[in-house]
Amino acid sequence: MYKHFFKRLLGFTLSLLALICLSPLLLVVTVWLHFANKGAGAFFFQDRPGKDAKIFKVIKFKTMTDERDANGNLLPDSERLTKVGRFIRSTSIDELPQLINVLKGDMALIGPRPLLPKYLPLYSKEQARRHEVLPGISGWAQCHGRNGITWTEKFKLDVWYVDHVSFMTDLRVILITLKKVFFRDGINQETAKGGHLMEPFNGHN
Repeated sequence: MYKHFFKRLLGFTLSLLALICLSPLLLVVTVWLHFANKGAGAFFFQDRPGKDAKIFKVIKFKTMTDERDANGNLLPDSERLTKVGRFIRSTSIDELPQLINVLKGDMALIGPRPLLPKYLPLYSKEQARRHEVLPGISGWAQCHGRNGITWTEKFKLDVWYVDHVSFMTDLRVILITLKKVFFRDGINQETAKGGHLMEPFNGHN
């Protein structure tokens, strides 16, 4: 009952309340990023696979400019990441717009993190089971190593969550996530500086 009804109802309600309570902060950050990004906008939209691998647009705060070199190519991430963007990343504020994705039904508060569409053909049958539920803003894997575990370990944790969705599991993830964000535990400093979370996924072994 929780997995098929109350999880969605609870996620929608909490996301709506969070957006209302955080609206002053979100407004300030939006204006701040608009100027810091030199006209590149405050929001970042990217295709991600959701439940049943259906593609949707994930929403995040944009932390980089769109500056390019003389040949029209985007400059390296580390050169486009602004000081404001670095702060937004390090505090995980860049993830907050995904609350809108939760309201729309594209995501849940808790679930496997939505990855890139290009990984879809690379999953094993077992790994692909991560798409049996809605992706989440935070998830079981984020509470057990985040960027410090391998892709294989991450996917095993994602599938474990799929098989153990419950109110208590979600509550535990929420509490651990809040603790990690508050103490900035597990934040990948290279990512905060414009690097990548981890090596790209190249397929299962």
